[in-house]
Amino acid sequence: QVLLVESGGGLVQTGGSLRLSCAASGRTFSSYVMGWFRQAPGKEREFVQAINGGGSSLYYADSVKGRFTISRDNAKKVVYLQMNSLQPEDTAVYYCAANQYYPGAHYSAWEYWGKGTLVTVSS
Repeated sequence: QVLLVESGGGLVQTGGSLRLSCAASGRTFSSYVMGWFRQAPGKEREFVQAINGGGSSLYYADSVKGRFTISRDNAKKVVYLQMNSLQPEDTAVYYCAANQYYPGAHYSAWEYWGKGTLVTVSS
């Protein structure tokens, strides 16, 4: 069982930055692939980026390439999403997810989820 709690969301202006955090429980955090997803109003939840247990970024969505960076601290059991050059289209609820292996980019394949944190980018 893995419990995930996101934090760090908020309101930011276009071009600004935010860093999201996801704190995890469980003794085997380092063995899990961690991911970030987002869901904008009226849209399906979409994949943002994933990172393996060793800290190598696995995959990322083209829409965030060069702007968002995922990282993790296994000692603290935290995964981060650094978001730079934010745009209004980045406005969404951001979710942290965990799975014992990388199951692909579709949200339905991931096992554990946090409750999300809202990011709003004003124009």
